[in-house]
Amino acid sequence: MSRQTRQTGTARQTGQGRQSAADTQAAPQAAPAPDVGPGRARQAQIYRAGALGQQPRVPADADGLERRARRAMSRRAWAYVAGGAGSGRTVRANRQAFQRWSILPRMLAGAATRDLGTTLLGRRLPAPLLLAPIGAADLVRRGADLLSAAAAAELAVPYVISSQGCSPMEEVAAAMGAGPRWFQLYWSTDEALVDSLLRRAEAVGAEAVVVTLDTTMLGWRPQDLNLGSLPFVQGIGIAQYTSDPRFREVVAERLASGRAGGRPARVTPGAVRTLVSVSRRHPGSLRHNLRSPEPRAAVEAFLDIYSNPGLSWDHLATLRERTSLPIVLKGILHPDDARRALDLGVSAIVVSNHAGRQVDGAIASLDALPAIRAAVGGGLPLILDSGVRSGSDIFTALALGADAVAIGRPYLYGLALDGRSGVRDVVANIVAELDLTMGLSGVRSVDDISPAMLTGPSSPSP
Repeated sequence: MSRQTRQTGTARQTGQGRQSAADTQAAPQAAPAPDVGPGRARQAQIYRAGALGQQPRVPADADGLERRARRAMSRRAWAYVAGGAGSGRTVRANRQAFQRWSILPRMLAGAATRDLGTTLLGRRLPAPLLLAPIGAADLVRRGADLLSAAAAAELAVPYVISSQGCSPMEEVAAAMGAGPRWFQLYWSTDEALVDSLLRRAEAVGAEAVVVTLDTTMLGWRPQDLNLGSLPFVQGIGIAQYTSDPRFREVVAERLASGRAGGRPARVTPGAVRTLVSVSRRHPGSLRHNLRSPEPRAAVEAFLDIYSNPGLSWDHLATLRERTSLPIVLKGILHPDDARRALDLGVSAIVVSNHAGRQVDGAIASLDALPAIRAAVGGGLPLILDSGVRSGSDIFTALALGADAVAIGRPYLYGLALDGRSGVRDVVANIVAELDLTMGLSGVRSVDDISPAMLTGPSSPSP
């Protein structure tokens, strides 16, 4: 059930009955601490630390967070994380789309407490927020997947394990404990590998499989190209593959056929650094891997088969027979594709342009959202991805038809600045701002956020 469907339900009831005489004569008890909500609680935490001379390591504003993170990252890390396709038009469009909408607050609504909780794919979440899958995050900080996943689990928000992760999904799941996790699937040209990844996702307790549709090949990314930098060539971001039994079979077949290695590389400092990086990240000892052709063959095999440029609706039609997990399609921007996904029986859609990293000049995800909501009706959950930077952005996305949002770059910026604590603080700040935005706009529940709360390009005057 989507949030749009729940909006038609009955309002919450209060005052479940009068006190009895015995109740009124009971011994007085200490009053419970008031529920001030995550917004005021977060403010109090920061201001109290400030009274002791402690300033936050993670800036509370999106622009400051980005500036500080850029200074903390290497050139290659920044290019990969912050870069977009082509001239960056889609990256800019994602932010400009939010700026075209304004929140229209209502006064005196008595919103002293707010309910940020929502139910998504059968799980009750404390806020309508997920951490999006991000590949090769070890460019930012070693152990990035484990640190980010643990922070998500601490806050009880879902973490989407990336196919292009730097830690095997089994290790990520262990770092999360009982925290909610989903798995992102890049559909390989090797169908047996697809099945193997799905089985592993089920085994680690993933609650959904998110099939990324928009990256059947890499977009034209000048910031990476200008540095000649692709992390996967360094062995960064292929841990789901090198830990997979089917992928290891593919590598063994490649070695046995003599297709591994290619022409000997010219010995340069860069070639040596690449060899060491690949060898260090491949399973096994560094000493053994430096002498073995297997790590290099694994990189070559990954580049050949990790994604399928011929992916079609016919492939997706087989998925229900191959996994028991709810199926989420990521990368939908056109209403006709959304209708087809609905007909296929998917459990949710992620409205996304891959954070502007695939098609230069693509429609902003937020601009695509209302038409997709109209196309699928109120019953299918929609998750808005790309361009979300703040709690007020979440409010806007919910008002335009989303049930939840996924954030990506902001939590990696927090990771760059303060590791696990940085991820946690970024997410906590965004949730805090959502809570305050709701309270100051007269909204008691995320289910009450509607298009009437916004004014923008297609809105009538209030």
